[in-house]
Amino acid sequence: MGMFGRLIRGFFVGAGLLVALPALAQPNCPKLGGIIAQTGSQGAVGKVIADAGRLAVDQVNTAGGVKGCQVEFVIRDDTSQPSVGLDAARYLVDVQKVAAIVGLVGSGTALAVVNSVSVPNQVPTVACCAVTPALTKMAEDGKTGGYFFRTIPTARTTALAHAQAVKDKGYKKTVIMYINNDFGTGVAPDAKKAIEKLGGSVAGLIAYNENQPSYRSDVSKALALEPDSLVLVGLSQDATIVLRDWFSLGGTQNVVLHNTMRSMDIIKGVGERFLGKAVGIDNGQASGPSADAFSKAFTAAYNRPAVGPGLHTMYDAAVVTLLAMQAAPTLEGPAIRDALRAVQDPDGLEIGPGVEELRKGLDALKAGRKIRYVGATGAFRFDKNGDVTGPMLIWKVVDGAIVTEKTISLEEMNELEKKVGL
Repeated sequence: MGMFGRLIRGFFVGAGLLVALPALAQPNCPKLGGIIAQTGSQGAVGKVIADAGRLAVDQVNTAGGVKGCQVEFVIRDDTSQPSVGLDAARYLVDVQKVAAIVGLVGSGTALAVVNSVSVPNQVPTVACCAVTPALTKMAEDGKTGGYFFRTIPTARTTALAHAQAVKDKGYKKTVIMYINNDFGTGVAPDAKKAIEKLGGSVAGLIAYNENQPSYRSDVSKALALEPDSLVLVGLSQDATIVLRDWFSLGGTQNVVLHNTMRSMDIIKGVGERFLGKAVGIDNGQASGPSADAFSKAFTAAYNRPAVGPGLHTMYDAAVVTLLAMQAAPTLEGPAIRDALRAVQDPDGLEIGPGVEELRKGLDALKAGRKIRYVGATGAFRFDKNGDVTGPMLIWKVVDGAIVTEKTISLEEMNELEKKVGL
């Protein structure tokens, strides 16, 4: 401790107020790293996703922290670029010495981080939003070392939901436009297969490159196929421009949107009047106490509804990681990795979102008891590859609000997967 610290401590000891200095008494509190786009093509949704992570950390700290210590949440903006995300991960691990990493909105960023930072440095990494099946393949091949997890279903699940939406609407000749990166190429081919297996027809797949000022040439290629509908798999920034160009060139309003566009900011950016027939897909949040508790707390904290891509999965990614840090015998990577499944014990004390529930869970873990975390997305368990399955939903825009049109249960999703054969 430096001289200033000793002087301050001496003053408070003399005044009988030593307890007022927890920061000085706990200089080595754990850090949780967050790699979350705040700018670039994913920035519009990433800023709100970051808030969901902050809420999780704030609630855990209010509930007593990890091992009695307040956790610092260190967020780095990857600017929606994998190379920047990789540098951010290196900074978090090498300089900030974080115990684990959460976030990872983009699949390309997740692949780079897991390959080059998480695995070599044995840093548990829990993604909220990266859906590429390439990460599952890495795990199956033993290349993740068990250090990668995600709280969002994979791209194959979203592809099935797109196909179900197309079938429900009765579209017969769909064109799929998709962003030409790990995310888009992970969804589009499976969406095509699923649509066709369910009796529809795909006129073509049109890939486009991100960060372009205009997509009129790509849209023109899609329109030349004379489709009766559009499935758009893109990120918030580029998808907004694609949709503007689509409608300005006379494209149909029969559009099916990815969950990355489930934001009123994006809807307003396109123009709600053009999206009266549009539907979108997203991960289906559970109904009931755990989902309601998260939604209520998020709205109270940020004065906005808990609606948008990645909010529930980000909250759960942060909470389950912090609980694992509490459960682990040490804050070393292998110990936290192993504890991530331990805090989902089916026989454990069930806890949910919110300060009081998290306090109950933290105290139980401290006492050596088992817990089962049921989160904002409901009950979930990581499989051997670190993946989860879950329900999906189909949403639409009504009178300036995003509302759920249909929920596809986990059982229905499993049946859909068997029927399609993905």
